[in-house]
Amino acid sequence: MDNKILSHQQIQHTIRRIAYQIYEANVEEKEIIIAGIDGGGLQFAKKLQTVLLKITGAEITLCKMVMDKANPLKSGVETSIPEAEYRNKSVVLVDDVLNSGTTLIYGVHHFLKTPLKQLKTAVLVNRNHKKYPVKADYKGISLSTSLQEHVHVEFKAKNDMVYLD
Repeated sequence: MDNKILSHQQIQHTIRRIAYQIYEANVEEKEIIIAGIDGGGLQFAKKLQTVLLKITGAEITLCKMVMDKANPLKSGVETSIPEAEYRNKSVVLVDDVLNSGTTLIYGVHHFLKTPLKQLKTAVLVNRNHKKYPVKADYKGISLSTSLQEHVHVEFKAKNDMVYLD
């Protein structure tokens, strides 16, 4: 894997930038829910939570969102915190890569069943191949790639990387 798109240092800068954008959009909030889609999205959400805890006095609640990415309609979507804990709160739905938009749209759909103050989306890499009308409000990098190419995100201690296969 020698087609590196983002280095560890670039990813750290991106996480910090997105965390500040989230904070700026929620400066009056006492609590922000960071909902990470299980896998790379949850790892990215944890990194955003770490930075947000340093820059804001708000409570930053991490929520794990689980779904079968191959068939989210059949499996449904589950969250690690009950609906009552995110009702009327500001929620940021987080994934590592926005490919077709399937995972993100089902995540958004899940949260739209509950009254929220605000729902935003954040991704590390935005690929421009959406089949659903979903966008990332906060994005690290946008890539125009072919459908045959695959974006691979690795979150490792002090060695995060994004590659194009």
